[in-house]
Amino acid sequence: MNNKICQLLNIKYPILQGGMAWIATAELVAAVSNAGGLGVIGAGHMPPDALRKEIQKTKALTTKPFGVNIMLMSPYVKEVMQVVIEERVPVVTTGAGNPGEYIPALKEIGSKVIPVVASVALAKRLERIGVDALIAEGMESGGHVGEITTMALVPQIADAVSIPVIAAGGIADSRGVVAALALGAQGVQIGSRFVASQECIAHEKYKQAVIKAKDRSTVVTGVSTGHPVRVIANKLTREYSEMEKRGASVEELENLGAGKLRIAAHEGDVDYGSVMIGQIAGMIDCIKTVDDIIQDLISGIPQVMTDIKNIVE
Repeated sequence: MNNKICQLLNIKYPILQGGMAWIATAELVAAVSNAGGLGVIGAGHMPPDALRKEIQKTKALTTKPFGVNIMLMSPYVKEVMQVVIEERVPVVTTGAGNPGEYIPALKEIGSKVIPVVASVALAKRLERIGVDALIAEGMESGGHVGEITTMALVPQIADAVSIPVIAAGGIADSRGVVAALALGAQGVQIGSRFVASQECIAHEKYKQAVIKAKDRSTVVTGVSTGHPVRVIANKLTREYSEMEKRGASVEELENLGAGKLRIAAHEGDVDYGSVMIGQIAGMIDCIKTVDDIIQDLISGIPQVMTDIKNIVE
């Protein structure tokens, strides 16, 4: 699968691991890179010193390319970007904004810049300022989401730009990978499936909540705040929904959600914590090694292609 994404990122398989805050740490990142994909550290609101340690830990665990995902809304974004530049991180993915002001410095050290986008307009704008590829993320994904589904978003962005497109949101197996390629993507980004891996440091209760989830187990909260988030429904989401119905202010709602991902992912509070996961959670029924997950994704492609051929002939 030596396609444009593999060549651009110097990886064996066109599979990127989503940069999940509090979850995508060096252990998971290195495992994905070592297995032939691209592991991505989830910087989230991580302070610069903490990110530097995570980058250096990743370098100690793998000699393969890896990336850092930077939330442009982070209060530490400028300092975090400086750390990434000083550490010469090979790939930078970005979310929640326009990375334009940082592109010259990142390009100077040879980093590939790949923003996450949820609209055609933003995709076109970012192509014009010189990004290397785009991650078209549908609303099926876990965590912060847009309004358009992967099925609708990916082909529209693929048709609108000339740079490679990576599909994200709702991809958990070989069928999803083939579907993404059929829609015009050159690769996929997967987050939720890697949560249920042996190498992921998420609390065991978090992983079990994902494994127990069904097709309708996730909900989207925070629509009224302008920052919608997909999570597993629990006591926290019910309280959040009740507050929204009562007309709670944005500040009150954001205070309720503050720090809840950390207590779910690290402390295992899956009742009052924010268990961010995509709609494909219902497809995940076991914990595997990262290498097994990636090999399953790749080795299943020929059979999917054969099944399609048999259907259309």
